[in-house]
Amino acid sequence: RKQDFGLVNFSPRIHFFQQAKMAKLSLVIVALVLAACSAFVPAGTKVNAPSSSVAFTPLKESSFALNMVEDMYWEDEYPPSKVLGPIMSKMPSGLLAILSLVFLGMCGYSVFQSQLLTQEPGAVADGSWVKWYYVLGSFGGPLAWGTHVASWIQRKNGM
Repeated sequence: RKQDFGLVNFSPRIHFFQQAKMAKLSLVIVALVLAACSAFVPAGTKVNAPSSSVAFTPLKESSFALNMVEDMYWEDEYPPSKVLGPIMSKMPSGLLAILSLVFLGMCGYSVFQSQLLTQEPGAVADGSWVKWYYVLGSFGGPLAWGTHVASWIQRKNGM
C-alpha cells in the first residue's frame, strides 16, 4: 500500500506553481540577506576608477553623523537612565515594575489559555488553538523582562 503523506492529487501543474513560489521566496530571502550584509560594509570603501574628465567635484564625507550619537558607555555597576530612551528614562521605578507585572500576567494568561485550547479534540490537527490575541499576548514575556530591567536601572539611579 502506498502512503501519500497527506498529498492528494499532486499533479505536475500544482508542482510547477509550488516550485515557482519557492523560487520567488528564495530570491526574496537571498535579497534580504545581501541587503543585511551590505548594511555592515564601512562607508567610503568604494574604489572609484580614475576618469579623465570629472563633471563635478566629489563631496568629502563628514563624520557629523558619528558625532550626533551620545556616548552610552558606563563603568559603574548600572547604566545611567538615558540608556532607556526618552520615554522610559523619565518613568519612575515603581511604574516600570507595575508594567512589568502587567506584561508578565498578560503572557501567562495567553500561554495558559492557549494550553487549554490545545486540549480540545482536533484543535491541534486543524490549528484552531492558535488565536491571534493569545499570540499577541505572548509578547508580554519579553516586554516584562525589558521593563523589569528598566525598573532596576531606574531604582539604582534613584528614580
